[in-house]
Amino acid sequence: MLMGLAAMACGSVAHACTTPVSVCSHDRPESFALIQQSQPANLLIDASADPAVRYVAESFAADLQRVSGHAPQRYEQVQPAGGNLVVIGVLGHSPVIDGLVRAGKIEASDLAGQWEAFRQIVVDHPFPHVARALVIVGADRRGAVYGTYDISEKIGVSPWYWFADVPVRQQANVFLTAGSRRDQPRVKYRGFFINDEDPSFTGWAKKHFGGINHQMYAHVFELELRLKGNFLWPAMWAPKAFNDDDPQNMMLADAMGIVMGTSHHEAMMRAQDEWHRHTDQGITGGPWNYATNGANLRTFWRGGIERMMSKGDGQSYESVVTVGMRGDGDEPMTEGTATQLLQTIVADQRKIIADVTGKPAEQTPQAWALYKEVQDYYDHGMKVPDDVTLLFADDNWGQIRRLPRANSERQGGYGVYYHFDYVGGPRNYKWINTNQIEKVWQQMNLAYARGARALWIVNVGDLKPMEFPLSFFLRQAWNPEAMTPDALAQYPDAWASATFGPTQASAIAQLITRYSQLAARRKPELIDAGSFQLGADAGDKLDGGEFGTMIAEWQALEQDMLKVKATLPPDQRDAYFQLVEHPILALSNFYQLYYAVAWNRRLAAVGDPRANVFADQAEAAFRRDQEITDAYHALNGGKWDGMMAQTHIGYSGWQQPERQVMPEVKRVTTQRVAKPIVFAPVSTASATTAKDDVISIEAPHYSRAVDGKGLSWRAIAHLGRTLGAVVALPQGHPPTSAQDGVRLEYDVSLHQSGELALQLYMVPTLDTMASGGVRMGVSVDDGAIQILTDRMTPAANGTSTQEQRDWDQAVEDNARVLRATFPDMTAGKHVIKVWRLDDNAVLQKLVLSRVPVPPSYLGPAESAGYDSLPNP
Repeated sequence: MLMGLAAMACGSVAHACTTPVSVCSHDRPESFALIQQSQPANLLIDASADPAVRYVAESFAADLQRVSGHAPQRYEQVQPAGGNLVVIGVLGHSPVIDGLVRAGKIEASDLAGQWEAFRQIVVDHPFPHVARALVIVGADRRGAVYGTYDISEKIGVSPWYWFADVPVRQQANVFLTAGSRRDQPRVKYRGFFINDEDPSFTGWAKKHFGGINHQMYAHVFELELRLKGNFLWPAMWAPKAFNDDDPQNMMLADAMGIVMGTSHHEAMMRAQDEWHRHTDQGITGGPWNYATNGANLRTFWRGGIERMMSKGDGQSYESVVTVGMRGDGDEPMTEGTATQLLQTIVADQRKIIADVTGKPAEQTPQAWALYKEVQDYYDHGMKVPDDVTLLFADDNWGQIRRLPRANSERQGGYGVYYHFDYVGGPRNYKWINTNQIEKVWQQMNLAYARGARALWIVNVGDLKPMEFPLSFFLRQAWNPEAMTPDALAQYPDAWASATFGPTQASAIAQLITRYSQLAARRKPELIDAGSFQLGADAGDKLDGGEFGTMIAEWQALEQDMLKVKATLPPDQRDAYFQLVEHPILALSNFYQLYYAVAWNRRLAAVGDPRANVFADQAEAAFRRDQEITDAYHALNGGKWDGMMAQTHIGYSGWQQPERQVMPEVKRVTTQRVAKPIVFAPVSTASATTAKDDVISIEAPHYSRAVDGKGLSWRAIAHLGRTLGAVVALPQGHPPTSAQDGVRLEYDVSLHQSGELALQLYMVPTLDTMASGGVRMGVSVDDGAIQILTDRMTPAANGTSTQEQRDWDQAVEDNARVLRATFPDMTAGKHVIKVWRLDDNAVLQKLVLSRVPVPPSYLGPAESAGYDSLPNP
């Protein structure tokens, strides 16, 4: 994986050339000249090649032209081919490849029958008239596709060259080192879900393609394959139906090699909107109720499977069929629905699958999404056929709800449906990227460790602006075992280097990482003037408080972003705006808008005329928000016009406002002359009333980490809201006890005796084992361990419990606070111990106090003397 990241980081050919089939800018006697003196190698693809291979060959030829400036020669037979040659084919389906295997030129025994595996190999004298060739062998058609796009990325063609306008640097010479390289994915199905796509994605597609049709999807399919994904849930918000709106959609997807499915609530390859169409074709479109309208539903579903099988010659368009049922419009089914009814529904659906395909149902890939209340049915004993992939889900906010138990293997395996975007409670979040790859890594690493390896799919909303986290998600899905904490830490640099080149890679990586953490602290749709604490009005100077500190962080990030922008060549400016500049500008301005509103309301309440200045600032920020959107829509001649049309200012409930709503500001009419607005210096010091009344320690700053039972503590930088978090690795291990001794120790010194309160700030996670909560232990010195159990539970429709209110608060704040009290603490030195008991407990901060902690969003800043990393 580290070699893969290094290759990714090149985005060019200027790096070391020591690994097999890596990219170099200089020639060696045994190297293969992919491009030499601006002339690309020739391409050979069998005339009988699968359409997916032919599509990727077209793309690769275009990539070679982008890099070299010249188009390669194309051949379909060996005889006329000459010069440097790239051969692309599928083992067992390519006469050319199979001939090389028979001749002993290619080792293929480790490819035969493997899922999406590929080999890239430099072969000397493959044919009598060819001195050297690069041969890309796929174990199947997608293996050949991935092996080819892998080379494209190495020579500097970003997967986002079209979808984010990432420029391709021309190069006169590109050489590949000798040797052989084999790779294949560890997660079988890997992909994304375009969802909540109105008005942005839909509006953009209509303006530029006339709709969400195959011309548009051609770019989506290519992007996914370049990212080494293979599975797609298509845009489905009414009135959309992937197969019905444009029949060429499914044909093109299959031809290019994309496996299609339908979303978690759309069964049997049917879009939900189709139920309300074509009522003259024998389907009433009546009640979406299996108990009263089962015959019509079965007819409807049969049509979906018949269409899937319409490829001809008994062949199916490659698909994973969603089974099960939710209410119409992605709602729960009738209250009190028995699990027996769902089991009956799935049994009837599988009978349809068997009848239409003419083979046992287990031979057609299927998935059952255990989403929201469906998981509750599963927890209460719902039976699922063993060959069906059980698709667990997160809580829509990035916390996986349930995972397989140990030794619970099943034929269909397990998967995860994850969210980068969501419509629902406590509030929508779908305007901008607010996802930390560190959190994605922690949750999906846990999922893989616990056996969810059959299907990973992520809801990306409008697709843009999720470029960075989606790239990471699919990179991790390709090989979760290789995405170690070190690889995670290196990923932003590698991604930035591949996208913008090595010169500013480190600076851009820092911008992306800082942005992601600041954005993840609270979804912007949840932010208003009262979200964060202001300081005092001291008369001559205003204390911005915690809100002011956040504004200073955003303004510093914005200034650093502009400094980097000034160094970039003009051809990188559009990509930089989309991937780096726009999110920083837009969210920084968003914070400044509500900061000005907060001060306006504070000062207007006491008749202070300075309120009017803040009213002006707020209104200017509101206008600037639209100007930033307009700048995005004007990029590259208006290529992305409409893509950032999502409303995001003026939320008053869970649902979006229909239009942007300027927050209310108040103006003061007075004869008083407004004093100049002067802010006190921003302070990051901990708010304490005495030296040890409040002690705040960032979790990675432990004094000692005690490992055991095969577990080791690891600090994950940036995970959470402040410095980072600490997790015991490897994840997926069973519970431990105090006797196992796995703990973190924090040395503290108290100057007074008395009761001590301890708060553990946790990264929100859920009990994926249904074992009664996620436990951590805390103790002082050699005292007894107090067990703290986090039982928060995602909110259920129509109910409200303390656990659900805790969940609401945790996802809104992106933090969970657990509390313990230690009476009769003596003055002097002590050791605070935090014990690992359950998996998936992620600690980000400790706060000890003898007095009530002053209110704040992030908690007290770290106390002096604790701001250093532990000794190795």
